[in-house]
Amino acid sequence: MELSDGLRVILKGHLGWGKCRLDCFAGMLLALVRLKRMNLTQLALAFASQAGQKSRYRRLQRFFQEVVFDYDAIARLIMQLFDFYSKSYYLTLDRTNWKWGKKNLNILTLGVVYKGTAIPVYWLVLNKQGNSNQRERIALLQRFIARFGRQGIFGILGDREFIGDQWWQWLSDQGIPYLIRMKENQLLTAHQGHERPVRSLFADLEVGKSRLLRKRRRIGEQWVYLSGMKLDSGELLILAGNQRFSQPLEIYGLRWEIENLFQCLKGRGFHLEEMRMTRYFRIKKVMALLAIAFCWAHKTGEWKHQVRPLKMKKHGRPEQSLFRYGLDYLTDSLLHGFQKIADKFRLLVLFLCPPGMIVVDGQNPEIIALKT
Repeated sequence: MELSDGLRVILKGHLGWGKCRLDCFAGMLLALVRLKRMNLTQLALAFASQAGQKSRYRRLQRFFQEVVFDYDAIARLIMQLFDFYSKSYYLTLDRTNWKWGKKNLNILTLGVVYKGTAIPVYWLVLNKQGNSNQRERIALLQRFIARFGRQGIFGILGDREFIGDQWWQWLSDQGIPYLIRMKENQLLTAHQGHERPVRSLFADLEVGKSRLLRKRRRIGEQWVYLSGMKLDSGELLILAGNQRFSQPLEIYGLRWEIENLFQCLKGRGFHLEEMRMTRYFRIKKVMALLAIAFCWAHKTGEWKHQVRPLKMKKHGRPEQSLFRYGLDYLTDSLLHGFQKIADKFRLLVLFLCPPGMIVVDGQNPEIIALKT
């Protein structure tokens, strides 16, 4: 059985497409891993088919034009891959944006904090330039909670963009803890209704020092716990939360893991900026392809790290991310051939299926049955 056939068998149980569309998606997934370029012209060159290059390119175009995606099914697949159903986790929310010509491409992404990165679960393509609004954030979280519940959520982390009375009140009503960075000039309501900038509570901090305020302060209509730290740049890092976190600054540091995700989707991985699509629904489909490719590469990196651990540098971080470690292995294997036929099927069994769903014959490694 070829690798593309194995991918089709696995993905069929989640995506519900027919053979032709599954073959196309699996072919794009393999081409993307080979080339590390999210560009249809380039993917068509690496797409395995006996058709001519122009015909392959047109087939990929039609796929993103016509095929209907079930994003809830894709989210379930991703949550299952990392066994998040049985874990508790922090969620992080952020945007990545760039321009293609005069068109602003702007994607709001909700991810699960995981081993130095964020695993993308849901995303919303914003048909505008600039920040998301409170309604868009609530809609994204509502969709997540409707599918996976709120019981596994330790909290949600966000940058200075993610403030607002309605948004914060909704999170509190849902029983979801949040830890959001604030702008230094954000006004708080002091005694007798007087307002002053929130930075006034932390202005006397020295560089590298932090402070956690025990009493809540009123920001807009919300009562929040505040903490702050003066960074090496002299800027203040001020956090607001609807509950008391024991180590808010350390926890908020996990928010940066979604920046690592965006770097993997862009310059350090799949070069998303090379995509030449500008239509809302097609970009959302491209993100689904990228999310599955990212998860496959990351899971492969986790396995490789167990087999041959990454070297640690002097600053205490590994020489590569788990994502890049796995992606380089997959790319090398696809371009130069797997050393053993068993390796090909091990990747399918370990990284695109939950435990216990696939039966493999050890003597003649191939997928025999897909358990229900």
